[in-house]
Formats: sequence, C-alpha cells, structure tokens
Amino acid sequence: MRFLPEGHLLSLPEHQAACASPAALRRAMEEETILEGMVRLCDAEHNLLVTVGPYQGRIPRAEAALGITDGTTREIAILSRVGKPVCFVVTAVEETGGTVRLTLSRRLAQQKALDAMLAQLSPGQVIPAVVTHLEPFGAFVDIGCGVTSMIGIEAISVSRIPHPAERFSPGQSIFAAVLDLDRRAGRVYLTHKELLGTWAENAARFQPGMTVPGIVRGIKDYGAFVELTPNLSGLAELRPGLKEGDRFSVYLKAILPERMKIKLLAIDALPPLEKPEPLEYFITSGSLRKWKYAPEGCSKVGAETVFAP
Repeated sequence: MRFLPEGHLLSLPEHQAACASPAALRRAMEEETILEGMVRLCDAEHNLLVTVGPYQGRIPRAEAALGITDGTTREIAILSRVGKPVCFVVTAVEETGGTVRLTLSRRLAQQKALDAMLAQLSPGQVIPAVVTHLEPFGAFVDIGCGVTSMIGIEAISVSRIPHPAERFSPGQSIFAAVLDLDRRAGRVYLTHKELLGTWAENAARFQPGMTVPGIVRGIKDYGAFVELTPNLSGLAELRPGLKEGDRFSVYLKAILPERMKIKLLAIDALPPLEKPEPLEYFITSGSLRKWKYAPEGCSKVGAETVFAP
C-alpha cells in the first residue's frame, strides 16, 4: 500500500464516499482505512477538531502525532495543523439524537505508514514528498501520512546555498531518494541532489555563445562561482558589483567537460527572484544504486553517492 503525503486523499472519489455516511465511516473504522480531513481548530487542550466529509471529528492530543506522548515531538506539530489536511483512522463512530460524533487518531495512521515504509523502502528508492517547513540546516518533508524526514542542506543540490528557501517553499511537492533507513529508531534518511542531474546532463542544456541568467554563489580571488542550475555552476571573471546572492546575466565562453568547467563572463545585474524557480528533475521514479556527478574521463573527482544495499 502506498502512503502519500497529507492532502492527497481529500479530492479522491473513493475517499469522499468513505466519509459520506456513518455506515461508510464504520466500515472504514473496521478496515482501518486511512482517511483525511481539514483541521478546523485546535482547542485549549490541544485536541484537533476536524471536518470529515459532512461530519466533525476530534483527534485527542495524545493521538495528534507520533511522539507526542513521549515528548519526542513538539506541540508545534499539533498547532501547525490548523487549516491544513490531516490523515487519520477512525476509532469511534457515535450517533446521538441525529448527531454523528467521530473520534480519530492521526498517530495510528502515521504508525501504520511508518511501519510499512520501514518494511518496504530501500536505499536509492525515489519517493514523493511535500515540504512542510524550512530551517537553516535543512528542509523537513512529509513522506506519507504526515511522517516527517529531513533533507540536509548539503544534500539539496550540488550548488551550495545559504538556506533551503533558495530551493524550496513550504507546501511544495518534490521528489527525494532514500539514503538510508534506521529501522530501530524508526527513521528514513533522504537525499535530493542526485535527482537533479549529473554535470553532463545539466551542461547539455547550454552551448558556448549563449547568455543566460545565473546566481552568484561564491566569490574568490580568482573569480565568482555562478549557479546556472541547482546542479551546475561556472566560473565568471571578477568585476565590480558582483556579490553573493545576486542574479546576473552571464555569457558562456567555454564548456570543458574534461575539466568539469564552464567559463563565464558576467554581463549585467538582474532583479532578484520572488520565489525559487521550479525544479527540473532528471529522475522521478525507480531506484538508484550509485550516482556519479563528474562526466566520464574527467580529471576532477566530483560528488558521488553509493546507496547502501
């Protein structure tokens, strides 16, 4: 069974049918079907009140997320769900005077998803994810039913960035590759840069003589490193006005695969981007065994990832 990030079930006809009547909800409860609803509010005791089809349900605080009862998950994991979709399994359906009351558990849905992922996933496998929030050190993502994992900033792209917000936005759907699994600790470790292409795959988009936009990522005495794509940078000659984070149009003087080098000339300053540009993935499915960034025959050693067997 595939467990998708929260928010992917709400519009499905079969999901809507499962929430349409008390009988359907009881059947879902008996079968432990994972459903979704929108969180209407979080009360003073941190219970979540959820809209489930035409009904209202309640997720008790202890059932609002994995790790709440033992303190390994912070309360913000509950508070931040207001106005957003949550997954759950139904644990009780009560009818009194024509009113249907539902008791729900997000924790049980997450445990079910995590157990399945730890049993079925393997290193190198490509999975969908949704960005939940960003920190200076990495991006937290939902890999299914609100189960979270993190992509460290160094694993987001080959081109170094000062903050994950340079690549991602909360709510964004992305792909990631499983780097490793810790079944004892119940953790899935992810990486991302391998899906954005090798040096050769990215360089194939460009030709000498082209002028393209880029972002200055580093300044050295011998030149400025300019990002052309998240996994490709070139070296531009220094000129007044260049500083890290600026966008510039750059002229491609030469592309040298044998040295994994692109020579650039900075042309003109460009306005900053309002949000990260859409990512272009070279891999969105399947499984990787080994990924090598440098082209064949290159004299330089580039990034390389060997996924555990």
